[in-house]
Amino acid sequence: MAEATAPTDDAHLGKQPTVLGRLGGVRLRAAMAATLVVAVILAIAAVAFVVLQRRQLEQTLADVAAQVAAAVVTEVARDGAVGVDVAPAGRGERALVQVLTPDGTVVAASPPIVGEPALVTDRPAPGETLVRRADSLPIGEEEAFAVVVRGVRGPDGPVIVISAQSLETAENATDVLIRLLVVGYPILLLLVAGTSYWLTGLALAPVEEMRRRVARITATDRTARVPVPPSRDELAQLATTMNAMLDRLADAADAQRRFVADASHELRSPLATIRAAHEIASVHPGVTDWSTVNADVLSEVGRLEQLVDDLLFLARWDEHGPQPQPTDVDLDDLLAAEAGRLRRTSGLQVAFRQTPARVHGDPHQLARALRNLTDNATRYASDRVELKVDRRGDDAVIDVVDDGPGIPPGDRERVFERFVRLDASRQRAAGGAGLGLAIAREIARAHAGDLVVVDTDRGAHLQLWLPLSHERTTDQTG
Repeated sequence: MAEATAPTDDAHLGKQPTVLGRLGGVRLRAAMAATLVVAVILAIAAVAFVVLQRRQLEQTLADVAAQVAAAVVTEVARDGAVGVDVAPAGRGERALVQVLTPDGTVVAASPPIVGEPALVTDRPAPGETLVRRADSLPIGEEEAFAVVVRGVRGPDGPVIVISAQSLETAENATDVLIRLLVVGYPILLLLVAGTSYWLTGLALAPVEEMRRRVARITATDRTARVPVPPSRDELAQLATTMNAMLDRLADAADAQRRFVADASHELRSPLATIRAAHEIASVHPGVTDWSTVNADVLSEVGRLEQLVDDLLFLARWDEHGPQPQPTDVDLDDLLAAEAGRLRRTSGLQVAFRQTPARVHGDPHQLARALRNLTDNATRYASDRVELKVDRRGDDAVIDVVDDGPGIPPGDRERVFERFVRLDASRQRAAGGAGLGLAIAREIARAHAGDLVVVDTDRGAHLQLWLPLSHERTTDQTG
């Protein structure tokens, strides 16, 4: 049968490139996403720019044609259509002009189209102007033209003036612009991708430093923390949150180690007592008082049983939570039972005062909390223990008071920590392991209540608060 081998540090280190690869993947995905967004925006902008640019150029050429037509109209209105010069210098080779009679007879034309038929069939009345785009002209021209047709009344009667301006210039400029965009578009996207990848790397550099620092934190070195960037941004907040998390983990690890150490010590003490008693008895069997040995062993076994029970309770509580099985519970009845038990077993004076108080909770957990409180009081009381249950507003309040050495003000929260003893008066010989009050407070808070230490002139005064369920009105004193 092959032996199972534990993972080695080399195997752990072998995972680091994977983490780095994931970080690089984040950079790559961020750069690709940024490039895709820019590509879509640039594509839309480029199409819009080409369309607007072409329209602007065509509109400019149409304005030129309108200006030429206006100049010819002025001459025709002044001098008549016969003999008008429609080819003055500067009108350009691709500017075509015709002057027609209303029946379509061409009376004047630019040199390139002398003898050609009318460019368009539109015949506006005098004073009217028509502007249109012609994809071709009936003179053998297959290119597009901007055409302006104006009606004018001259000395010889109504006349039609046609001015056509070739749009080839606009089309050529548009073609050049498209070619430039086709060449520049991928180059620009490459620049965007490279810049995005580089900037994302700069932005993620603090994250990578945090990852490296966290990877170096081990169970033996819990003081290391991730560096907090000087910028007050989300990365700084992330680093601060991670450091707070590491602080909590370190505190939890310390608490766990203390818990294990204290539990081991507590278990060792009664075991050592039992072992010593039996070893002494085995060495001196003739003079051994076996009844005393039995009493001592049973006492230590009782301590062991109580300690193991408390440890199991806390372990289940930490793992699964309180998991109560709530029902209506009469606290006064539970406390009355504890008062009776103390009178039978403790040899102390037990004063008991009760006011009926009902809460909604787990009766077994609440009984355990009361048992822990009363056991703590009898363990350190000199002569007297006072138990009282009362109602205050919407809460039931249980007071447990003893006349022992008391709890110093500075230690009134520490007593609720696990395995805490305060001074020589609270020793293992007294029988406590330092878990009873911790368990009692856990139970109280699981039932939406609390357990606190109250100021008192002598002894210790612990007060348990729980929310009331149903009220009963009869007061009883015992």
